[in-house]
Amino acid sequence: MKQVIDPRTERLDRKIKLLAGGPEPLCAYLYDLTELRRHARRLMAALPSFCELFYALKANSEAPFAGALAGIVHGYEAASAGEVRIARSLSSQLPVVFGGPVKTDAALEEALSLGVRHIHVESRHELIRLSLIAQRSGMVVPVLLRVNVSGTLPDATLFMAGGQTQFGIDEQLVPEVIEEALLLKGIRLDGFHFHSVSNNLNEERHLELVRHYCGLVKAWATRFGLEIRYVNSGGGIGVNYADLTRQFDWERFAEGLDKRIRPLMPDGAKLMFECGRFIAASSGAYAAEVVDVKSSHGNDFVLLRGGTHHFRLPASWGHSHPFRIVPIDSWSYPYARPEHVSTHVTVVGELCTPKDRLAKEAFIERVRVGDVLLFPYAGAYGWAISHREFLSHPHPLHLYADDNGWLGTKQELEEENAK
Repeated sequence: MKQVIDPRTERLDRKIKLLAGGPEPLCAYLYDLTELRRHARRLMAALPSFCELFYALKANSEAPFAGALAGIVHGYEAASAGEVRIARSLSSQLPVVFGGPVKTDAALEEALSLGVRHIHVESRHELIRLSLIAQRSGMVVPVLLRVNVSGTLPDATLFMAGGQTQFGIDEQLVPEVIEEALLLKGIRLDGFHFHSVSNNLNEERHLELVRHYCGLVKAWATRFGLEIRYVNSGGGIGVNYADLTRQFDWERFAEGLDKRIRPLMPDGAKLMFECGRFIAASSGAYAAEVVDVKSSHGNDFVLLRGGTHHFRLPASWGHSHPFRIVPIDSWSYPYARPEHVSTHVTVVGELCTPKDRLAKEAFIERVRVGDVLLFPYAGAYGWAISHREFLSHPHPLHLYADDNGWLGTKQELEEENAK
């Protein structure tokens, strides 16, 4: 049976081979905007009508990338005043919501001036400060109270609630903050914000988590006579980096929302999701050329032009990121080409630290100096969270493609848009 090759994979490999073998080793992020839009439209199509899907800019806020989602998702979620500015530069019309555990007065004022739909309030003190800012501005500010829920949460990579973290209002203290919110001038309490976990891979457990949120909201709404306009369940839907063929089943999850969660929602209220990783990850790849191979104390290493200062996710989460090898045939040196054959390798970068590791104990059939390693699912929390200035190494290229082919670099696209 003839193997079917994805044309997008072929295009990606052709681009890498064209770029590799030059005077400087290749290092690049490559983004497929068509895939990004297709994936986002699929998520939106399955979502029940009582739900909204916002894109969390923290996952990847590069303008050509995040801007491709304008007009597809319901809005943008920002975690800083800087991200609010980015959101507004991408769309003057799309709703923007503003969260984050530390918001200065200046950040709150700027967010309000830029017309955010909601502020996610993280504490009583923040609520009171916001009330004063609202009164000075002659505004009534819609807010959602962020809740740090109690109890056991689904398995995930990170936990923002369910224990001693800096996020949100302790569930036990929420009633007294509700009472204060109802008395404060310039504040309109529209509902609650929950973002408890990151990278949950289980649809059933995530439905149970949302069901739990709805139960809390119903109890508070009944007790205080609240009109609930929004229940924001945050993000937290994950990507399975260990097995890219088995991902979170969004369609099954959406079906569960319609059948099991819709009856629990307050009348007329919207259920919001703020997904970043789940929307963005699959549409980006990180490519880095092999500069050296070596063996040390019984271990085989592959050394790249690049590393965790560009693609910090594997080191941040402590996982071995999947990759494939794009063979590059050219070899310009007058000696035998170094290689590893049929062995397990640890893939490292160019930083002066043993923590600069992208993959470990990964079996390869053959890798040579000059070949390129391609790391898929790098569209989220790769470049966005990396310590890019450490050791002052050159930055990677950022290249964008759509159905019309390769559009150019980030700088070229930004210059074109500025004309």
